[in-house]
Amino acid sequence: MNLNPTTPTDVRQVLEQHVPQAAVAYCLSLWQQYGFCFKISRQRRTKQGDYRYDKARQKHLITVNNNLNPYAFLITYVHEVAHLIAFQTHGFRTTPHGKAWKHSFRQLMAPMLSVEVFPDNVLETLNRHMRDPKAATCSDAALVAALQTHDSADGLVALSEVPVHQTFRFGKRIFLKEKIKRTRAWCREVQTGKCYTIAVSARVAVLQ
Repeated sequence: MNLNPTTPTDVRQVLEQHVPQAAVAYCLSLWQQYGFCFKISRQRRTKQGDYRYDKARQKHLITVNNNLNPYAFLITYVHEVAHLIAFQTHGFRTTPHGKAWKHSFRQLMAPMLSVEVFPDNVLETLNRHMRDPKAATCSDAALVAALQTHDSADGLVALSEVPVHQTFRFGKRIFLKEKIKRTRAWCREVQTGKCYTIAVSARVAVLQ
């Protein structure tokens, strides 16, 4: 996977690996609109994401940790884009998590606050969180707890989170996800070429 994507195709592919499918197009549109450098970072203990402005190169840089589940990644990504917008509007005079940032964060998150993007338990706590966003997601214990229920300790993810045309392992067999039909996905077994339907709730291992 490209950890420093620079083209729309590369950015889309990275986003498909890291955010809910329903959020991919929106996240890509933010990258296209605001023209920032986007980088996937290794896990950092002190932060989940980061925004900074390189004054010498006149470049905006956003990084997000690669170990976040899709919902935490999406929130962090939008959180950092909100920093960029606050900076563009107010420059170095803006406070990191002041009124300008909170306003931008609420506006950017609004289109994502739906059951098509977030599971019920995360959406409920996220709606409360957005009334007065904290400087860091980890400062909101209820939201952290809701997000952690979607962490994968075994490295497996729900088939619903696997991008179309991505290969994955289910049990001991390898499949290619071809399309989604409500609660099941049409998948082709790589070795035999046969098609099967698999529940989108099935836990699978994504192959890179």
